[in-house]
Amino acid sequence: MCRFLAYRGEPIFLTDLVCAPSHSLVHQSLHAAEAKTETNGDGFGLGWYGERSVPGLYREVRPAWSDENLRSLCDQVRSRLFFAHVRASTGTATTRANCHPFANGRHLFMHNGQIGGYHRIKRRLEALIPDELYDARVGTTDSEAIFLLAVANGLSNDPVDAMARTLKQVRSLMAEAGIEEALKFTAAVADGESLWAFRWSCDGQPPTLYFREAEGSLLVVSEPIDKDASTWREVPKGCSLVARAGAATQVRCLNETMAQIAA
Repeated sequence: MCRFLAYRGEPIFLTDLVCAPSHSLVHQSLHAAEAKTETNGDGFGLGWYGERSVPGLYREVRPAWSDENLRSLCDQVRSRLFFAHVRASTGTATTRANCHPFANGRHLFMHNGQIGGYHRIKRRLEALIPDELYDARVGTTDSEAIFLLAVANGLSNDPVDAMARTLKQVRSLMAEAGIEEALKFTAAVADGESLWAFRWSCDGQPPTLYFREAEGSLLVVSEPIDKDASTWREVPKGCSLVARAGAATQVRCLNETMAQIAA
């Protein structure tokens, strides 16, 4: 399983969260505490919003702990909204195209989890992605496929509804294929202004996800980046975190949204 971090608030240097804290994301790439594997060395990525409407990306196949370019970039880039991700592959190749986050238009997406038995439904899942979006698929991961299908399902209008529809479609394909392995989905989406995070699994055991709010900023992480436990809140299982620009952060029940969608 992977580790990730998402931030929205006043512009800060990426290094303040990605590199500097005692249990930073770079530290987690080698010493994760709440993941199945301690090491997340199958590449890393950054996605950030600056003065343009579309995000910038930097992705690399080297481990985060050994890439001097990552530290230099984080020292220089200041952003009001950014993603960072360290990858532990669940079976697909270690290539730049398979490193998170993924971008499409103004949206950023990153994922921690997996589609159980993905190789058995990969072709049918990709067939659900419209041609105009499938042309944007450059990697082979289940994560990118989920992202593009969510875009097709209305990510621009209501990310929670789009993700609920997408997860329901994936579960249907898994059921048809007789797959008993779990679909695990802890993820984050941003559009340059707002941020959404999700924690869901069909077996009720999704990967960890925490958030912290302070002085108008929101930080979402796979596991806390420091030892100040009192400041972190766990995203409830089966829920989504909605942080729209100009509105208070809300927790929505993703399970309820999925139940309301017709099969």
